[in-house]
Amino acid sequence: MRMLVVGAGSTGGYFGGRLAQAGRDVTFLVRPARAAQLTERGLQILSPHGDFALRTQLITADRISDSYDAILLTVKAFSLNVALADMAPAVGAETMILPVLNGMRHVDILTDRFGKRAVVGCTCKIAGSVDEQGRIVQHNLIQDIAYGEMGGEVSPRIERLDHFMRDAGFDARLSPTIEREMWEKWIMLAALGGINCLMRGTIGDIAQAPRGADFALAVLDEIVAVVAAVGVPPSLAFIGVAKSALTQTNSSLASSMYRDLQRGVRIEADQIVGDLVERARSACVETPLLAAIYTHLCVYQHRIES
Repeated sequence: MRMLVVGAGSTGGYFGGRLAQAGRDVTFLVRPARAAQLTERGLQILSPHGDFALRTQLITADRISDSYDAILLTVKAFSLNVALADMAPAVGAETMILPVLNGMRHVDILTDRFGKRAVVGCTCKIAGSVDEQGRIVQHNLIQDIAYGEMGGEVSPRIERLDHFMRDAGFDARLSPTIEREMWEKWIMLAALGGINCLMRGTIGDIAQAPRGADFALAVLDEIVAVVAAVGVPPSLAFIGVAKSALTQTNSSLASSMYRDLQRGVRIEADQIVGDLVERARSACVETPLLAAIYTHLCVYQHRIES
């Protein structure tokens, strides 16, 4: 199996780098500046699981001449349109596209462009960043990636993908409920990001404030109501874990969107929160807290873009 990893940032660089380290056939589709950096220094990963560096197969959009068996799509949501144009020549009739973007809007976009069969469900959990030297830094031990057919069937192609992904230095698993897992991840991202960003604090900061835990649970309830109306409802076990995680008084938990907001850089407000608000409106689900959070994030976004 040949895999094209679109993007060599903290997510694509890490999982793609581990696969390449394990001897899998992986090529990174990168922009010219990143290609020059990786050509000069190699792909460098700093991880609590062990640091490593390696020379990788690189390609830029103008040099794609053949299709790949699988494409791991790891760009930020606001870079999706450019990425789709770049990777289009690599998509063949049997190519599996595994997107690990935030939210669910990208699934609709990919399906419209490449067809329903091309899209394979995928979600990952990893905390990482790219430092000033272009090295990928993994911040904790979590390195989980799950994938599966959106309908839940165990097809021959998904079994081949599972064989390709396993035993490569991270936790890989084939999930029969991948679509639900993708919706659950969105629930947690939107709840955590919205709570952190509106209240400007960690979960612990907010839970210790008067009615802070009540606010957090109310935001979660709104999001779950939207997903139940327009997507795949979460499991009761997930809801229990989410409620606990969002109300811990001693928690330092904070979303990447909140960290980006503190740094004054662009955030995925439309994809993580705004799309939920729009889907809620279409389904006639009231979301006053989510709407307030989205307006708040848009004020910030417009300020940094002006």
